[in-house]
Amino acid sequence: MSAIKKVVLAYSGGLDTSVILKWLQDTYGCEVVTFTADIGQGEELEPARAKAKQFGVKEIFIDDLREEFVRDFVFPMFRANAIYEGEYLLGTSIARPLIAKRQIEIARLTGADAVSHGATGKGNDQVRFELGYYALQPDIRVIAPWREWDLNSRERLLAYAAQHGIPVEYAKPGGSPYSMDANLLHISYEGRALEDPSQEPEEAMWRWTQSPEKAPDAPQYLELDYKAGDVVAIDGVPLTAASVLARLNEIGGHHGIGRLDLVENRYVGMKSRGCYETPGGTILMKGHRAIESITLDREVAHLKDDLMPRYAALIYNGYWWSPERRLLQQTIDASQATVNGRVRLKLYKGNVMVVGRESATDSLFDTTIATFEDDGGAYNQKDAEGFIRLNALRMRIAAKLKHR
Repeated sequence: MSAIKKVVLAYSGGLDTSVILKWLQDTYGCEVVTFTADIGQGEELEPARAKAKQFGVKEIFIDDLREEFVRDFVFPMFRANAIYEGEYLLGTSIARPLIAKRQIEIARLTGADAVSHGATGKGNDQVRFELGYYALQPDIRVIAPWREWDLNSRERLLAYAAQHGIPVEYAKPGGSPYSMDANLLHISYEGRALEDPSQEPEEAMWRWTQSPEKAPDAPQYLELDYKAGDVVAIDGVPLTAASVLARLNEIGGHHGIGRLDLVENRYVGMKSRGCYETPGGTILMKGHRAIESITLDREVAHLKDDLMPRYAALIYNGYWWSPERRLLQQTIDASQATVNGRVRLKLYKGNVMVVGRESATDSLFDTTIATFEDDGGAYNQKDAEGFIRLNALRMRIAAKLKHR
């Protein structure tokens, strides 16, 4: 294979990618282009630029992708009510296809012949990034340092950083920092004491949410307006997609909503323990299911629920750009044409409770039929007898056979 001349590095400015930047220069002798995605991680990104300049990088991309991230990735995922293994709202998973997409765009723009990422050889992110790269540019060359070098622990990374004068944030005396990933949808924590799944996380670890015990003693009511399955306003105030999620994160975090301690099954085969904060996403999920409950046909809703685990697994495993995910998305989006209306939620000490839902144009809830009072003949209760007998027919036949 020909020598690599220029590589685009997905660069956060944290420990791993800061070491990778220097390692790529020394190992491959190539020019490095850095790409830092602002997807709402809530940190100052200019230090990443300063670090890149410190090591001679000439082409530095720091792109604000927050609106695209929520509009084109998070919201489509929440239209499906996607949850992996019953709990995980896919905060890390859904960010990777966007980063891969922009990385390939920058590679084309700068004439780079390779891309690189900081995902380890034990994790899911290497799969997510690289499936995205190959789906969008089949002949791209990929450098995955964690599968090549011998810096196979966080202690060795810290030692390498110290040797080469690479500044590192969150380096605590006596131990390695948590491995963290943040975007507008969530923040995740792995490593250190969390590698023992029997140990409760330390309270000081959490960054976005206060504990439910310390949350306000009074509940807060919240109204979400939906159009075609997406939240377009909070308490009557129209907001962009990214602003919706940012606002819900703020409100949810204040009420201790969205903490999760999870042992999950990684795509590469191992079990992994991680902790997550997803305050806005937790509120979005509750609200979306509530508005669907009055606007979706029963069989459409049940079909969506049947498809959801498969859809969630596709995202978790890195198949966002696959033809099967795109096909499922078309089906899901078609179902959302009638998902319009308003949901009222009550937030209290880590809980999100639905207390009202309405749709002036698309509600299938018919009070005249559902009422326990006199319905004026709207529903003939005698019809239920034949319905029940027909549905019981196969069981009656089987029971008669058994009794013989």
